[in-house]
Order: sequence, then C-alpha cells, then structure tokens
Amino acid sequence: MVRLLRFDGVQRSIHWVNALLFGALIFTGIPLYFGSFFGVIFPRHEIQEIHLWTGLILPLPIVVSLLGPWGRRMRQDLHRFSYWSKAELRWLWTLGRERIDLDKYNPGQKANGLFIGAAIIVLWVSGYVLQWFRFFPVSWREGATVTHDFWAFAVFVVVAGHIFMALTHREAMVSMLKGSVSEKWAQTHAKEWVDEESAT
Repeated sequence: MVRLLRFDGVQRSIHWVNALLFGALIFTGIPLYFGSFFGVIFPRHEIQEIHLWTGLILPLPIVVSLLGPWGRRMRQDLHRFSYWSKAELRWLWTLGRERIDLDKYNPGQKANGLFIGAAIIVLWVSGYVLQWFRFFPVSWREGATVTHDFWAFAVFVVVAGHIFMALTHREAMVSMLKGSVSEKWAQTHAKEWVDEESAT
C-alpha cells in the first residue's frame, strides 16, 4: 500500500508538546477558576505557578519549530492555513456538505488551527496583564480578566471537539502518530494535496 508523508517528526513533536502544554493549562486553569477545587491536588500557589510558567512557554515550541531548515514543512503548512479559496469558504459555510477537492487540511482544520494560534496570543497577552497587574490601569485588568476567561472557555470547547474528531477519524489521528496516510485516504480527503505532491 502506497503511503504519503503528511507530518514529519518536527510537526508531530510540536503537536504533542502543544497538547501537553494545553492539557496542563486546562488542568490547572479549572481549579484557578473554581475556587472550591483548591487544595484537592496541589496548594493554590503551586497551581498558579504551574499555570503561569506553562502559559509563558506556550508559544516557544511553535516559534522554534518555524525556524531553521527543520521548520520547512511547518512553514509550508502555516502558508496553507493562511490561504482560503472561495470553494473552501463555501465548504465551511455549508459545514462540509458542498463537495470539493480538499487541500492537505480541510477548512474546518484550518479554522481550528487559526483559532488556536489566535488563542495562544490572546491568552498570553491577557495572562501577562493579569499576572503583572500593578503595571496596568484598572480598566486593562478588568478587560484582561473577561478576555482570558472567555478565550479559555472557548479553547476548552474547541480542544474537546478536536479530540472527538480525532477519535472518530482513525487514519487522520494515526498520521499524527506515525506521520503518513494511505494514498487511498488522501485521494478521498485531500485530493488537491495529493495532486500537488504528485507534481513535485
């Protein structure tokens, strides 16, 4: 069976490092939001420290993965996420009911990636304001609190949806573990990408 490389080692590593970091942030963020959970696993101060330092380093693996020769495929995929055709917008608007030849990522995956990228920036900045609040006016602190809470909840929902989709799409999930997909799967779910790979 012919298999196509979908994710190289750098891409797979970054995905799982990010998953671990987001998991730690969610795991520590819940007790920080719901005070009654304090002390069940760790004291409040330890939970805050884990949440703070995990949040601060969150963008770092992605930045490193985009640099140097090892980041070629990451940079290529970043370009894919920034490009949207009219057909892809229609696919997203109809929730996938319109049949089109898809790229390496379908529009739902692109939207998910762009949202997570934006969430990292928004949560990092708002978290910075919340941690070092004394350097900012009260209005900024209040805005940062609302923004951080809203985006954190949205990330929780999107991550839960992402896990559900991964568990119900076996070969796509396996590609994030082993790196490759069958040509048959790719022809069905990413024909435009297959044609591009064949032309190179």
